Amino acid sequence: MIKYLLRRLIQAIPIVFGVTVISYGLMAITPGGPVGALAFNSNLRAADRERLEQRLGVNDPLPVQYLRWLLGDDWMRWDTNDDGLADQAFLISLTDSEGNPLPPGDREGVLRGDFGTSFSQSGRAVLPYVTERIPASLELSISALIVGLVTGIVIGILAAVNQNGWFDQITRVLAVVFDAVPGFFLALLLLLIFASPRSPLSILPMADRCPPYDPMDFEATCPPIHERLDHLLLPTLVLATGGISTYSRYMRTTMLDVVSQDYMRTARSKGLSNRVVWFKHGARNALIPVATFLGPAIAGIWGGAVIIETIFNWPGVGLVATRALGARDYPVVMAVTLFGAVSTIIGYLLSDILYAVIDPRIRFD
Repeated sequence: MIKYLLRRLIQAIPIVFGVTVISYGLMAITPGGPVGALAFNSNLRAADRERLEQRLGVNDPLPVQYLRWLLGDDWMRWDTNDDGLADQAFLISLTDSEGNPLPPGDREGVLRGDFGTSFSQSGRAVLPYVTERIPASLELSISALIVGLVTGIVIGILAAVNQNGWFDQITRVLAVVFDAVPGFFLALLLLLIFASPRSPLSILPMADRCPPYDPMDFEATCPPIHERLDHLLLPTLVLATGGISTYSRYMRTTMLDVVSQDYMRTARSKGLSNRVVWFKHGARNALIPVATFLGPAIAGIWGGAVIIETIFNWPGVGLVATRALGARDYPVVMAVTLFGAVSTIIGYLLSDILYAVIDPRIRFD
């Protein structure tokens, strides 16, 4: 198993590299740019625009920009002359908290742990800006993944046990319906029903991860998760809906295939109860095909979290990605993309490990 995992990790290196190349190219050819997002004055002079592009490093050829992001800029010459730089109001995002101009070079590159500085966050370092949002995203994503897995598997087993019964028919229809409904539409619908002040069922907060607190209380922090389940409920439910629909259908199908196996008839002939036969002998073997969806599920959770976090103003990586895309903040976008790629690869590795955990007959060595 160890050798297999090491081999998969080595194979993941060119995959991540390819993801960064494609993502950087797509981002660079997207209409607009960071200069247009930072310079709100449409009458910005050509010389000032050129100087701003030079300061951001987006005036170089695309391969040079990518190599600077990947390897740093100590291998190339960077023009640091500030003469002729006008209209400082358009360069607010290129100054620190004290208004001092940021140094345009001195980057070590992503391979050495330097993700650069944000274009839209007053020159804030990208890595801490993104990593401090990871706990919020993990909280939401893990909650949605657990709810989706547990609920979907239980519904699938019960639907297979009651094949063609009313529970089976209702869950099959609801699985198709909720799988077809876009997440953003379901989120807005639930907000109107359970969070809108005009709704008689308004019992949940509209958005945010934590209850509001006094902005002057600088020691205030987000309370423990068990004290703010009302804030977590709606975004978790919306994000888990797709997983519930998918897992319930696949679990039902695999359970129906398992029913006809000889070991299931043998278990019944020994006088074992139906609960033991279905959940101990049948469910474990039916989970093997379902485990293959863990990798895609993690990727889907991160992708869906971008929309859900934006709608519910959840302070996670998805919300950061949405704002960075709107501001054409290339360093932040690339950091989030790299984070998503690594998370997806880890998800597929977990799927392979689950194979061996669920079915001891499977060996990777």
